[in-house]
Order: sequence, then structure tokens, then C-alpha cells
Amino acid sequence: MRTDGPAAGRDRFVAAFQWMLLARTFEDKIAALYRAGKIVGGVYLGRGQEAFSAALGMQLSQENGDVFAGLIRDQAGRMAFGEPILDSARTYLGSVEGPMRGRDGNIHRGRPLRGMPAMISHLGAMVSVVNGMLVAKRFRGRTDVVGGAAIGDGGTSTGAFHEGLNQAAVEKLPLVIAVADNQFAYSTPTSHQYACEDLSDRAAGYGIRGYRIDGTDLETCLETFAEAIERARRGEGPQMVVGKLLRLAGHGEHDDARYIPDELKAKPHGGDCLLLAREQLLTKSWMSEDQLAALTAETQDKVEEAVARAQSEPDPNPFRESWHALATKHLAEGTPAAD
Repeated sequence: MRTDGPAAGRDRFVAAFQWMLLARTFEDKIAALYRAGKIVGGVYLGRGQEAFSAALGMQLSQENGDVFAGLIRDQAGRMAFGEPILDSARTYLGSVEGPMRGRDGNIHRGRPLRGMPAMISHLGAMVSVVNGMLVAKRFRGRTDVVGGAAIGDGGTSTGAFHEGLNQAAVEKLPLVIAVADNQFAYSTPTSHQYACEDLSDRAAGYGIRGYRIDGTDLETCLETFAEAIERARRGEGPQMVVGKLLRLAGHGEHDDARYIPDELKAKPHGGDCLLLAREQLLTKSWMSEDQLAALTAETQDKVEEAVARAQSEPDPNPFRESWHALATKHLAEGTPAAD
């Protein structure tokens, strides 16, 4: 386990909280735009999973060549890893200036050359994608990179998840799997998904290290992912971190989540990680009420600015757009190759 000093621990916690707050504020805005009919397609929020997501994304290094494959509820982790909020806003709103040039739905965004593969809706498949990126780096002599792959409890039941994790274990790839056990695969409860006591028990079957944590506790998430990343980076193979938490919204904004019982919301892992982190900041005197209010206002301004800019930009013109793959014909991930 990493042994950061008090100041480093405080700074890391505050930084993670900032990413969580930015993700929550942005997604609240996106949800409002969806209800107003301003967004085409589905909207899937990470409300309740921000601590678990941000703790992984912010401790990987885009500059070092690490990889982060976030899913639909990983807005916090994506931005903490390096995704600009403008990329997110542009994709949701279909701007031609976005990373996918307004072509590929509102959540299938990424910049692979910067370590962010675009999400595949068959969620278990992302593990193999990260494996491939790590193997490619190994072929080039890079053994000091780590790949983070996010998945939910439902996704762990797919064949793609088993095949990908088995491959990573055999090859001892520096892979960190973040399993957000949010109690439901859409509306299917975990009691109907797996028979083991906890998903972390599956790690032993693959011969890898497993961790079982409270996914609503930011400090625990930060410490655990720091250890998992460090172990993966020094050659100890895949690390599987399972965070128990609750999705504090429906599967998507089209879903009212009436199937989630009230008693589940009252359990320890049913809390709001953002509110819990805020309470810790105040209790430890790491931020004051005035500082939190100022940060909230600043974050709101940042979100409004990004959304306003994306809304002012044009949609793709089907008659003028080049429909070649974005990584070819002098384009790289939707921008000029020089980028």
C-alpha cells in the first residue's frame, strides 16, 4: 500500500473530489438537456459511481502512455484521466468539432492515440481492447504502462469478460479491472447474476489479485487503486478491484428505476459518494463551506461554458463530410493529423 504523507493524501483527495463534482455537475446538465429534447440518443449517468471511477482515472498517467477504457458511467474517470469536458459536451450534442465528428452516437467517444479507446456497447469486449493496446506497447518495449478497464457487475457475466481476463492473466498484462458492483445489470439484481459471495472471489479463479472495497468511500478507492496500479506496473499481472455501491439513477434517463427497493438505498453502499466525500472534506478541515461554495460555482461556470460552446457548433454536413475512417485520409481521431 502506498504511504503518502498527510499533505499528499489531502491533495489527492481534494483533486479527486473536484473531478467528481465536475462529472456530477456536467451530467446533471446533460440530463436536463435530454429531458428538454436537446440530446438525441440515450443518456446514462454515473451518479453514485464517481468516487470509484475518478480514483482509477486520475491515478493512471496519460503522459506515461497508460490506457483508460471508461464505460457509460465513467464520466469522472474519463475527465480525471485527461478527457477535456469539451470533448464530452461536443459528443453529447453532436458537434462536428468533437472527437467522433458527430458520427457515432453520444457516448461512443475516445481518442485512442491518447490512451482512450472509444467504448464498445458490448461492454465485456473492452477488456480485450485494452489487452491488445497493452500487448502492442509490450511489443514496442514498453513494460511500464498500465491499462485500466471499467466494467459493471452485469458485464462480468459475458464470455468476452472471461476470455479477456483469462488472456490478461496468462500473459501477466499490467491490467487493472475496475468492477462497479452497482447491484443491478439494468434491472436484474446481483442475486440473479452470480452465486459467489462477492465478485472479487472470482479473481482467484483467474490466478490474479482481487480487492473488495466500499465503492462509495473515496479515500478507500484512492488507496486501493493506488496499490493495484503500483502492483500492475511492477509486473505482478492483472488486478481486479470490486467496488460495492449503488447506481443512484435508472439504467438511463429513460428508466425510473422503480425496481430498486428502498431498503437497498439504506444500506452502507447505498450512499451518495459525492456527499460523503464532501462531509469528509469538512470534517478533516481540508476545505471550508466557503471554499466548497466557490468551487461549486466555478464548476458550474465551466460546465455552462463547455455546453454553450458545443451548442453553438455545427452538426456534420452529410454532403461535405469525408466519411473515411477517422484514423485515415489525413485525419486522426477526428482532427488534423498534426494533432
